[in-house]
Amino acid sequence: MSTDTRSPGTETKGAIELTLAMVLSGTLGVFVVESGASPFNVVFFRCLFGTAALGLYCLVRGFFKNHGFTPKKLGLAALGGAFIVFNWAFLFESYETTSISVATVVYHTQPFYVMLLGALLFRDKLTAAKFGWLGIAFIGLILVAGVSASDLTGSGDSAYLKGLGFALLAALFYGISTVVTKRVTGVRPHLVALVQVVLGIFLLLPFTDLGDMKGTGADWGWLVGLGLIHTCVMYVLMYSSYQKLPTPKIAVLAFVYPAVAMLMDWAVYGHSVSLLQALGIPLIVAASLGSNLGWSFGRRTPPAQEPTAPAQESTAAAGTSPATPKAEISTGGTR
Repeated sequence: MSTDTRSPGTETKGAIELTLAMVLSGTLGVFVVESGASPFNVVFFRCLFGTAALGLYCLVRGFFKNHGFTPKKLGLAALGGAFIVFNWAFLFESYETTSISVATVVYHTQPFYVMLLGALLFRDKLTAAKFGWLGIAFIGLILVAGVSASDLTGSGDSAYLKGLGFALLAALFYGISTVVTKRVTGVRPHLVALVQVVLGIFLLLPFTDLGDMKGTGADWGWLVGLGLIHTCVMYVLMYSSYQKLPTPKIAVLAFVYPAVAMLMDWAVYGHSVSLLQALGIPLIVAASLGSNLGWSFGRRTPPAQEPTAPAQESTAAAGTSPATPKAEISTGGTR
């Protein structure tokens, strides 16, 4: 028997918040490309401006009082943050050599990394259905990647193949961050995200070429937008919506993100996927939903209570439990 006491009005508000967050997430690739900065520079300034915006929000809301951090929790949040900021760098690198559309769809294989890492590190049970969804996702990945025999033999586009590798590596790092930050409980996700972007400033400083930023001019607006819009406003909307929505609605609405990303890629840069690639997209979507919601191929099983949160380019704090204001961190975040 369901114990969900959410009112229809509350769910509607949560659905609007999450939809807006996913729409914003879908525009992230355009902000990255239009900034004209290198991937590591982009992530550095995203962390810098994100720290200012998110830190101010947490201060105004009084989140620093009774924050819930212990040395162990702070260490886990920082470890997850190390993987999440480099996940961003690899994802943004993949935009340059593939496309926003392809990189985003390939990146959405991350729930399966979380599943495999959970089984490897914590002996989480892997059912036959989960293996089935993993196989379907792999077929979808092959179709979306559009890799030809010439690419694999070295006579094709090696840069494109490298970009696909970056997207997969970003998804892996996202998965590792998810597994780590799942152990951070009793702390507001906003504070976990803040720890991660603060850490990102120091981690990425050695990889950042500030000399390249001379003459950036109006392009600074895109970098400020990444910090203010995609690292503060977007997270606040997501964390608020997760407390109002049941798992199935979160899983379904999460796919607004790749849909908007593909639309933006087509509208702004004229990039479109081929027919073969388009066939792979619904396979990855179906596999992700099936894995998240506990679908089986035969008799239907109840949805999992703590499924992998939707992949997006947010922080590792993005997959929070919708149960309480101080939500337990259950997965990594996006975009």
